[in-house]
Parts: sequence; C-alpha cells; structure tokens
Amino acid sequence: MAPLHSVALTHDARHLRRKLLHLENDDVVMLDLKEAVMLADGDLLVLEGGGHIRIVAAPEALYEIRPRDRLHLIELAWHLGNRHLPAQIEENRILITRDPVIRQMLEGLRAGVTEVTEPFHPLRGAYHSGGHNHDHSHHHHG
Repeated sequence: MAPLHSVALTHDARHLRRKLLHLENDDVVMLDLKEAVMLADGDLLVLEGGGHIRIVAAPEALYEIRPRDRLHLIELAWHLGNRHLPAQIEENRILITRDPVIRQMLEGLRAGVTEVTEPFHPLRGAYHSGGHNHDHSHHHHG
C-alpha cells in the first residue's frame, strides 16, 4: 500500500478547500479542491503522486457541559442551538468551544461546566451547506 501520512486539524480547520497541510512527518502538501468540504476524523485524502493522508481530529480547548439529568441536557442543547453554536451532543454531556459568556449562561442554567482538551466532533446543522458524503467526485460540466 502507498505511504500513509496524517495531519491533525481542529474542527474549523477541517472545513477546507485550499490549504497548506503540514503533515506529521514535516512534509507540506497543498490541498486544492473544486469546492469546500468538511473532513471528518479518519477521512483519507488520496495524493496525486500516490500515498494517502489520514485526517486526525486535533485536541481542542473545549467546555464539557454536564446536565443534572436527561431533560436538563435537552434544555441546555436547546439554549446552545438557539445561538447556532457548534456542539457535540452525547448522552450525558455536551462539548462546545470555550466562550466565557456562554459559560456564564450555562452556569446560570445550573449546568456543570469543565474545561477539557479533546477532539471536537460537533453535529452538522441543518444550515450546513452541501452535507457530508464520501463521494468527492463532483463533476459539474455544462
């Protein structure tokens, strides 16, 4: 199999079209796609000269939000969604990027808020253009 390299990118940096990627082996690759895509942890980019680059979700500075119970989690998710904040919603916690104003609001809603550093995989909102699929052969001619 062709060589496999990896590049660690934060959530924002995984939405890209043209970008210089600095690989873990200190190589640099220029990515130039026809349209912007949102890459996920584990996605592979195929290099023209052979080889692959694995996308790795880099750890980020986040807030881990712990609700009192499941209903509270839904209430907190609603408040965050109302502000169109990217959020990773799990069964017993929500992760968001750190924002002191939002932290104050969450603590006012009696949520437990802890600073954590881990990869961020927020849900894709209904307003996200294009959606995400693994067929990147978009040919629009005509």
